Amino acid sequence: MRIALFAYGSLVSAPSAAVTIGRERLDLHPAVLTGWRRGFTLVRDNRACEKTFARSDDGGVPDHVLALNLDRGSPSDRVNGALIAVSEPDLERLDRREIRYRRIDVGGDLEDDGHGFDRVATYVARPEHHALPPPPGAVVLNAYERAVEDAFDGLGPGELARYRETTDPGTAERIDAYLLSGDIPPGNPRGW
Repeated sequence: MRIALFAYGSLVSAPSAAVTIGRERLDLHPAVLTGWRRGFTLVRDNRACEKTFARSDDGGVPDHVLALNLDRGSPSDRVNGALIAVSEPDLERLDRREIRYRRIDVGGDLEDDGHGFDRVATYVARPEHHALPPPPGAVVLNAYERAVEDAFDGLGPGELARYRETTDPGTAERIDAYLLSGDIPPGNPRGW
């Protein structure tokens, strides 16, 4: 059985995904998911999770940090991303990274009949981490947003523009931040 992950945020970065999966190289293939919307609707408690970030400008510690998530949309909604061939053990490693998300099957929502994969999974926010709207004062880390945009820019011609067209940026403040403390599991990014 051929399994793929539909990546739509930081996992579009092949180096970032490869560190988590434990491979030196990953092949990513541009893909489109229909019936979904992308936005900054995942929230983590910055003071109580495995990593705490402080603002670079004044050292203040925001209460909440936002990340990208997928929400069900209308049939005409489309989100670009990348398919990564994975195994069941790869998915288990990704589950440890994506601790605030749950893995779901989206193969039926891919354009082009799933690109030859038998099963396609992605990650969506667990209910307790879904924030629509986000809590007051929630922020987006510039390092995270830059990593995502750089990944889409490297995915292929026009992919960054498509990412921007199909992503609701929300109104949260973007901040430069540094890692204040953390007990970060292996394979989990430290920059965001």
